[in-house]
Amino acid sequence: MREGPDIALIGALIGDPARANMLTALMSGKALTASELALEGGVTAQTASSHLTRLESAGLIARRRQGRHSYFTLGDAEVGDLLEAMMGLAAKRGHLRTRTGPKDPALRKARVCYNHLAGEKGVRMFDSLMAAGYLIEREELTLTRVGEEFMTDLGIDLDRLSSPRRPLCKSCLDWSARRSHLAGALGEALLDHFIDTGWARREVGSRIVRFTRVGEVAFDRLFPVAEAA
Repeated sequence: MREGPDIALIGALIGDPARANMLTALMSGKALTASELALEGGVTAQTASSHLTRLESAGLIARRRQGRHSYFTLGDAEVGDLLEAMMGLAAKRGHLRTRTGPKDPALRKARVCYNHLAGEKGVRMFDSLMAAGYLIEREELTLTRVGEEFMTDLGIDLDRLSSPRRPLCKSCLDWSARRSHLAGALGEALLDHFIDTGWARREVGSRIVRFTRVGEVAFDRLFPVAEAA
């Protein structure tokens, strides 16, 4: 009898086109209804219900009830990281879908990857933090002492982010740039900071993040282009 993690089960669940589309839709970090996910998956409501039950049983999604309605989200950040990594691998191997139109450049520039910043902006931020010595990557990605000072000056409460259940810093492969961006609790906190300060906003019904003119200037000042990049 073979033992160990059952990657075939996870692969089969994600590999179905309808379920893959549903999971991709949840990468926005927003909770969606079964009807909305049925539209994303291109299936009937009954078929969508069956897909969602299987995904929920495997822990890939979570159900949240509010009154008479149920909403679905990704199970946790690890599921989001897995999906983004799979997107990166697919892009690297040339397995790309037909471009859908003008939203693509905006998605590539800045978007939400479950709960953190991805795209060209996310990669630039990661490269800049590494070049400045704020992050170092050895056995794992770590925030340095000067990095802690930088984040504190920015208004990030590192004590609040500390948790044994979730890494503070984690690199995530960006599917469009095919390079790393910053995930983990710090990656989420930075995206929240950009939105709370009015530097950026989430586009309704999309994963796109749009920076304001002021936000662009502030972002470029904080995260200059890394020479090593």
